[in-house]
Amino acid sequence: MILFHGSNQEIIKPSLEFSRSSLDFGTGFYTTSDFEQAKKWALRKVSVRKTGSPTVSVFETSEPSWSVLSILEFKNADLNWLNLVSGYRAGRIVAEPHDVITGPVADDRTIDVINQYLAGFYTADIALRLLEPMRFTDQWAIKTISAIAALHFKESLPV
Repeated sequence: MILFHGSNQEIIKPSLEFSRSSLDFGTGFYTTSDFEQAKKWALRKVSVRKTGSPTVSVFETSEPSWSVLSILEFKNADLNWLNLVSGYRAGRIVAEPHDVITGPVADDRTIDVINQYLAGFYTADIALRLLEPMRFTDQWAIKTISAIAALHFKESLPV
């Protein structure tokens, strides 16, 4: 499997030390199978940090090393996904027993719904109905050193 990471610089050796705990799936090295999503992340990183140049680093996983990892997978934005993302974003979840969590990206379009849900303005049913028609890209939060070891740097691509 090929995964992309967007940043303001080339990332050859991923690390967990620069991640924030308030992201969708908590602390992790975030990747996606969608090049366009990684490109958006790279452009945003440069805009926020005001340094570097937008770069997408390309990684490959090998089946033997990937298959021994604990992977939590969300196929769509369901109630479990909503509660996990909301829990991390609100700081209620600090640790997760999985090496990798994958599922839909809560982006600029979806974050308003999630924030309204967190504030108690939307019930879970209403939030899920509002999220249902949205087109989601995927994200892979690589959360442990074991999972990072399963990533193999291939190349970097300027955006």
